[in-house]
Amino acid sequence: MSITKIAKEIEKRFVSIPDEWDGKKAILEMKEKDYPHWRQMEWIGFYFQFLCEKLLDGLFEFQKPFYGRASFDGLYQIPFDFKAHAINTSSHQIIVNDSEAISLAIKEYGSVGVIVSLGKVLYNDEDRSFQQWHEELKGGLSEYTKERIARGAWSRLRKQKFSLSQISIIEITNKTLMKCGYFQEAFRNSDGNPRRKKILLDLESLNEEIIHFIDYNKNSK
Repeated sequence: MSITKIAKEIEKRFVSIPDEWDGKKAILEMKEKDYPHWRQMEWIGFYFQFLCEKLLDGLFEFQKPFYGRASFDGLYQIPFDFKAHAINTSSHQIIVNDSEAISLAIKEYGSVGVIVSLGKVLYNDEDRSFQQWHEELKGGLSEYTKERIARGAWSRLRKQKFSLSQISIIEITNKTLMKCGYFQEAFRNSDGNPRRKKILLDLESLNEEIIHFIDYNKNSK
């Protein structure tokens, strides 16, 4: 099946996707369904993954295929990753998957896909009420947060809401990889071992790679 036909099948499943994501409601929904990532600070990306697993169930196999320790978010004809990105930020680069895993998947399947939800984010108010609410829901401050506070490190404002504008379906081939950068290159873990580098995809450099997009812009409805 061609990537274009795959994209059409995916679009059919996204008819019912909500276009306004409220952080509290999304986190509570994931928590109620025992979704393991509801505690994560970057809830938008995990909520999109949660929605993909819900809406694409029966079409996709999830957390497949594996290459070493790296897995893709889903498999339907080709491997896919699910990503969310804020369009009202200065950077339009997204971290995809392990570079070696992507290369091996392209070799096996011909290409890999990325389903990207794009939209505007609303950040937490200055008193950090959303952050405090989330910490209380998790049962208190995490060890990571306690360590950050102890060393006086800056705390980012949390994304509180997300307004979905578009879902893009992107195909990555070996040709695409020539346009990409790397994330974590030369980084090391706390034990000194090198971290595996990941592909950094620049959305602004893509042309023919954007196979299909679904428009959720309210002004165009």
